[in-house]
Amino acid sequence: MAILSLSAKSLLNRRATAALTIFTIAISVALVLGVEKVRTEAKASFANTISGTDLIVGARSGSTQLLLYSVFRIGNATNNVSWRSYQKIADHPEVAWTIPMSLGDSHRGFRVLGTTQAYFEHYRFGGKRQLALEQGERFDDLFDAVLGADVARTLGYQLDDPIVVAHGLGREGFSQHDDKPFRVAGILAKTGTPVDRTVHVSLEAIEAIHIDWRSGSKVPGLTVSADEVREMELRPTQITAFLVGLNSRLGAFRVQRFVNEYRGEPLLAILPGVALAELWALMGTAETALAAISICVVAAGLLGMATMLLAGLSERRREMAILRSVGARPAHVAGMLVAESVFLTAAGIVVGVILAYGALLIAQPIVDARFGLFLSISAPSSRDLTVLAAILVAGAIAGLIPAIQAYRRSLADGLVVRN
Repeated sequence: MAILSLSAKSLLNRRATAALTIFTIAISVALVLGVEKVRTEAKASFANTISGTDLIVGARSGSTQLLLYSVFRIGNATNNVSWRSYQKIADHPEVAWTIPMSLGDSHRGFRVLGTTQAYFEHYRFGGKRQLALEQGERFDDLFDAVLGADVARTLGYQLDDPIVVAHGLGREGFSQHDDKPFRVAGILAKTGTPVDRTVHVSLEAIEAIHIDWRSGSKVPGLTVSADEVREMELRPTQITAFLVGLNSRLGAFRVQRFVNEYRGEPLLAILPGVALAELWALMGTAETALAAISICVVAAGLLGMATMLLAGLSERRREMAILRSVGARPAHVAGMLVAESVFLTAAGIVVGVILAYGALLIAQPIVDARFGLFLSISAPSSRDLTVLAAILVAGAIAGLIPAIQAYRRSLADGLVVRN
């Protein structure tokens, strides 16, 4: 206890230097916790985006690319799937349900998804949770739209507000389908997935707004009004991709082989879980790099602390000599320096945890709105506690360097006045 008291008084006497050391360690700890939080939450968010879907089918490309554009709304499809091929696969005896999806349009930076009522009935996320409406109802009329939670919140939409879909995926789109405006019929409850950043309309609506378009551009001189298009028979000719649910998961490989060997057009069927594993394998290098950077930052903080204690030894020669002269043993002096090191590290950890959670609290709504990644604020995990304990031990080890140096110095060395 006497050693701890002396250590506290000594640090209080050098409070400016000690505060800077604590702040340096705190920044290191906050960075480590922040990187770990983003990594785990990103992985959980990706894993929770889709649940209960056995296969994803799209034009033949890469499995990761198909997963990204069909589920995460990232990137574009290399080609579309014909409606005839979709129906052929949907009629397979082992297929229980399908969710067709048509992508390619946007609304003020948010993707527009054309689909059917099967989307609301069969799409699952986060442990087979079903989509729920917070307000309104599903699309019923041809020009009804159901908004994801982030779309409604960011753009300030309410039920029955008009919205205009744009052709293309840019912030403003290439051309506005302003001759056929939609009405907000419903707003989905928050899911923490790309669904929140999606505008949902019917497949027939996608056909309707493109009825006077050919090859991605509006036909000059041809204009079909919203009233006229309501009288037409709107049947999709192609879709971007579709999700498949099977009667039994045991048939997943059979149906996958059937799709991949389909002769009507080049198609690809992927298992969502396998594709997710491949995606994380690709991101493994980035994870390793982030972890390495975090370790280096922590090491730099601890080395800075050790450097501070070593630099202070020359100024504290007389302090050490006086302690030795009143009966303190070399081990007591060394123990005092180790105690100072542990105290500085522990204080840095506490301040670092506070900084990390404060930064998470501030960044949570920003990251959610801009990247669709919901950072939950929860108690430190067992992994976090293990990392913090390791930092504390490393701090104690770093304190051994000046402690050993002080241990080796003799009483006479401290009393000699050097010119």
